[in-house]
Amino acid sequence: MAYGLNHYKLDKPLRDALKYFLDRKPDLTGLGEYAGRTLYEVAYRVDLQSQPRHIMWDVRGNRVDVSWLDPMERLVVSELLETYGVNQYPFNGGSWHEHYAGINLIGDPGISCILTITIQTAYALHKYGSGDIRRYYRNLAGLEKPLMLGATWFTEIQGGSDLGANTTVAERRGDKWVLNGYKYFSSGAGIADIALTTAHPKGGRPGAKGLALFAVQRFRGDGELNFYVRRLKDKSGTVAVPTGEVEFIDTEAYLIGDAEKGIYYTLEDLMVSRLANSAGAVGISRKAYLEAFGYAAFREAFGKRIIEHPLVKRDLLEMEVLTEESLVMTHKAVDLFERASGDTPPYTSRYHYARLMTHIAKNITAANAARVSMLAMELFGGIGFLSEYMIERWHREALITPIWEGTSNIQALDMLEAIYKKSAHEPMLEDMEELARSAYDRDTALSALRKMQDTLSGLARMTPMQAEFNAKYILEDLGHASSVILLEAMAAHLGDDYYHHIARLIHDYVLPRKPMDHPGDDTLERIITLDGNLEY
Repeated sequence: MAYGLNHYKLDKPLRDALKYFLDRKPDLTGLGEYAGRTLYEVAYRVDLQSQPRHIMWDVRGNRVDVSWLDPMERLVVSELLETYGVNQYPFNGGSWHEHYAGINLIGDPGISCILTITIQTAYALHKYGSGDIRRYYRNLAGLEKPLMLGATWFTEIQGGSDLGANTTVAERRGDKWVLNGYKYFSSGAGIADIALTTAHPKGGRPGAKGLALFAVQRFRGDGELNFYVRRLKDKSGTVAVPTGEVEFIDTEAYLIGDAEKGIYYTLEDLMVSRLANSAGAVGISRKAYLEAFGYAAFREAFGKRIIEHPLVKRDLLEMEVLTEESLVMTHKAVDLFERASGDTPPYTSRYHYARLMTHIAKNITAANAARVSMLAMELFGGIGFLSEYMIERWHREALITPIWEGTSNIQALDMLEAIYKKSAHEPMLEDMEELARSAYDRDTALSALRKMQDTLSGLARMTPMQAEFNAKYILEDLGHASSVILLEAMAAHLGDDYYHHIARLIHDYVLPRKPMDHPGDDTLERIITLDGNLEY
């Protein structure tokens, strides 16, 4: 139902959000047309019939470790980088807003992931790289040929999101660094020309503060493979991006920036992908909505089109409201990141505010994508569960967004750290108060502001256990309240009361919630183990 449509021309809220934050409307109509036809076809084919395959050896018995991609997928990635310039904007005088709008329009998280890990690599090389390795940011950004693909390999099996548990070791040998270790979730395995990775310098400090950031090229100086791909993983979605296990054996590496600041560079680079996760989640929500709306306008049941039934209208209303909320939260976080992107460790308060809003946006958009795609799938009835129709895939793809780049629990814990240690909530409240006072409906915006203040005051009174117990829901409350204020500010700036109506619906039906008291360890354990009937 969304196939063959120009997804940028259709999406007035996206165009309005870009106008609000950029004070101009970028022309992304070409990408919108491409996303609605060619990308739809290729992503659908790759998901069902043409998944990446690991090629370990060539015909002569040489180890090659490449991931075979469908030729059309390779062409699509090249065109997105070069013709449509999705990764070029931040490096050629454009804006991060345009880049992330591109990720939104692409929608498919597998193809978007390839672009995201590539721009993450370009970002780190451009900002913190030096010497020979830095120049490749232009190839990764699509500004020069040959086009290159990047990757970010941080996760190890024993640690997951706990990067401090990394066991990969870096050792200085003469004028070179070499790495030895194993990365368990490595998106871009077999296609990356340059990858960022984390490692502990030998004899250095343990834990996260002891991590350094490195760049590794696919080939050594002598032309031999520089790292090895053990296998690719089978996944329920995001199959367009090959994800595998990568082994470093005396892998030649370039140190990025200062060794003792590696964890800061890594977390900063993760902001780039968390924002992409948010933009991608918005794209999934929008495409799921387009599919559902088109089907509901066509399908007849009980004597009329199902879009005429009040319950269906209610579902479509909820889907649209949540999608608009995700959109404005994403681009607010992008705006803050763009303003702070020149900061370096130990950073400024504006950077910590950007980081706080990124955690919030990542969670809100992911939860909304899962909900919107589920409602859309349900509107299709039984055929919505069939893989031959697109809506099944959009729901399946949505389910990765709360997990990628740190689960919702990780985002909530990082939010607490940003508030407790960096006081990141203070510039947020100042910003939201200023926006609320110039809002379309000041009463609604100021009511949402009071909700934010009450939530933060309640957090200040909580014990550490209570704070962690409620952290995810505190994050959601801050996000929903922020979105109300932002939508009211957008309505005032654009002179469009449409966004005021969206804000009111979020304020009245999404925002209200009471924190849950920690019931005590004994009660909690009894409940979650079904009174001891579940034993491991």
